Amino acid sequence: MILPDLVSASAPHPVRPPSPTPPIDQDQLAGTPAGLARLAPLTAALATAAAAGLRGRTGPLPARTPADLAEQVRADLAAAGGVLPDTGRGAAAVVDLIRRYAAGTVDLADPTAAAHLQPPALGVPAAVEAIVAALNASVDTWDSGPYAVELERHVVRALADRLGLPGTADGVFTSGGTASNLHALLIARDAVAGRLAAGGRPVVFCSAVAHFSVSRACSVLGLGADAVRTVPVDERYRLRPEPLADALAGLAGDEVPVAIVATAGTTDFGSIDPLPACADLARRHGCRLHVDAAYGGGAVFSARLRGLLTGIAAADSVTLDLHKVGWQPAPASVLLVADGADFAPHRVDYLNPADDGAAGYDGLLDRSALATTRRADAVKVAATFLALGADGLGALLDRCHHLARYAQRRIEAEPRLELAAGATLTTVVFRHRGADPDALNGRLRRRLLRSGVALVGRTTIAGRGVHLKLTLLNPAARTEDVDELVDAVLAAGDEDREAA
Repeated sequence: MILPDLVSASAPHPVRPPSPTPPIDQDQLAGTPAGLARLAPLTAALATAAAAGLRGRTGPLPARTPADLAEQVRADLAAAGGVLPDTGRGAAAVVDLIRRYAAGTVDLADPTAAAHLQPPALGVPAAVEAIVAALNASVDTWDSGPYAVELERHVVRALADRLGLPGTADGVFTSGGTASNLHALLIARDAVAGRLAAGGRPVVFCSAVAHFSVSRACSVLGLGADAVRTVPVDERYRLRPEPLADALAGLAGDEVPVAIVATAGTTDFGSIDPLPACADLARRHGCRLHVDAAYGGGAVFSARLRGLLTGIAAADSVTLDLHKVGWQPAPASVLLVADGADFAPHRVDYLNPADDGAAGYDGLLDRSALATTRRADAVKVAATFLALGADGLGALLDRCHHLARYAQRRIEAEPRLELAAGATLTTVVFRHRGADPDALNGRLRRRLLRSGVALVGRTTIAGRGVHLKLTLLNPAARTEDVDELVDAVLAAGDEDREAA
């Protein structure tokens, strides 16, 4: 044979076939009874290592520059023989990695971590995640994860009921709000596909402070970023219905309204658009209403705040992120639709053939437009719902809302700070006063990042410049911790002035 001759001619020694590798003991697999039993001591060791790493911390971030941290990771991996050594180094290397990871990553449970819509995870879903990962089910086909498939249906139905969606509603778990919004706009685009194919120009309306994923989705779906028409907002950063009505009425003859995207909980301000007015306009102009409630949808659990979502029951689709207000380990996003027929039927012979479906063996492949293999994320959510109930989750949100209201009052009382947006949900936007405030607040936040003592967010408000943001999603934090955050901002401002 030609290939063996060529190999033997170029090799200094005869080439021998590799020795067969014996199979590992089945009990080394995570999903066996013995494997699950062994998971407990390993998980305990990793938790102990992570706790040791956290105990060496002085704040929510390591007190290092990005360059310092990159060098530390490089050195750690070099000491371990590289991230992919030829020979594995065993559990001890894993324990050491997790200790170093905990010492160098963000600590969201630190009460001065208040930059992003990224809460500390609850213990129940975090523990459940280990078992879900060990069993490694997927919900695309029934036989890939039977119980998980059925459980997702129940979680979706419970959320749809809480939001007041009709009995025809359905939904799907996704990788995040960006994916949920993309899927919602895919459905909206397909609903007017005939008009677009005939030469119609697509238009999608959203507020001027809507999430960037709306524009990104339009680009990905071939509608073009220029299909997005932004609508002015009021003084509380809510979409103004009058300009939206005017824009819809003024569409050119070849322009096709694809969707109105209303936001229930903008990322920066927590503002909630007038949902009833948006629903009325969508009906009148024959387009879909999608509500991006990735942040604000969690208000449905709170007796105090659920009134903010009045009108959401009229939506054609809703994005809800439980890894925000839900305190789940990411990902835990859900796209809900008022009519389950919106999910396009899709049959693949090796996954969900029609005769299997007719016999009841259908998974959730039809629900997902963006993934085939899909984690059993509904299990951790169901566990949280069972453990805490809606009232328990609502109490967590109410606590965070209380902290945000306290932060607003503290900022308003401080002459060196200027409030830009108060607490609708759990965010407060403000800035440090001073000469050249844009540069000052940018430097101030970086000073806090380098010190590692506090983690605050940053945004730019159109026409008003760079601002700081507190996103308070730690229900274990106290008002004293909010004071510490505000004091850290003030101290960083003083240090900046002295350095100048």
